[in-house]
Amino acid sequence: MSEKQGKMTEIRWHGRGGQGAKTACLLLAEAAFFSGKYVQGFPEYGPERMGAPITAYNRISDEECTVHSNIYTPDHVAVVDETLLSAVDVLSGLKEGGVLIINTTKTADEVRDELPGFEGPVCVVDAKKISMEMLGRNFPNTPMLAAVVKASDVLDEERFISDMRKSFEHKFHDKPEMIEGNMKALQKTMDEVRVE
Repeated sequence: MSEKQGKMTEIRWHGRGGQGAKTACLLLAEAAFFSGKYVQGFPEYGPERMGAPITAYNRISDEECTVHSNIYTPDHVAVVDETLLSAVDVLSGLKEGGVLIINTTKTADEVRDELPGFEGPVCVVDAKKISMEMLGRNFPNTPMLAAVVKASDVLDEERFISDMRKSFEHKFHDKPEMIEGNMKALQKTMDEVRVE
C-alpha cells in the first residue's frame, strides 16, 4: 500500500456567511465520494448571519473514518476571505507542511508577511477575478474548490473535473450557462494555481 493510500486528509475551511465556503466543502465531499473515498463534509456555525465568520470541515480517506468531531489539526486550510487572516487564527493546528490556500490578489510571500512565523507552503488564487471572468459574478467557492483539490492532491484531477461536470449538470440542469461558467472557473484555477 502506498503512503497516500489509507491516509486521511483533513481540510478546514474559513469563510464568511454567503461566500460559499460551506458549499465548496460539501462539493469537495461529493467529488471525493464519487471517487470512492470515505468522506465527511460539515459546517460549524457561529452567529448565523451574512458576513459572519464560518468554519467548515472535510475528512477524506480510503478507509472508513469513525472520528466525528471538528478538525483541530488540519492537513490543509482554505481561506475564502482574506480579511479573516486578521480576525481568526486560520493557522491554528495546521500540520507542518500543510498548505494554506487563500483567496487573494497578493503573492504567497506577501501572505507570509502578514502571518509572522509562518513559513509553510502557500497557494494563492484570485478567486474573485476568475469567478468574475467565467461567471460574471463573485462566486469564490468554485475557484477555491479547484485550488484545494490542486494544492492538497487529495483527488485525481481529471476524475475531479469529470465528476464536477456531472454535479453541475444536475444542479444547474436548467441553467447551461452556469454549468459552463463553473467548469471554466474550475479548469482555469486548476491550470493556474501553484503552491509556493
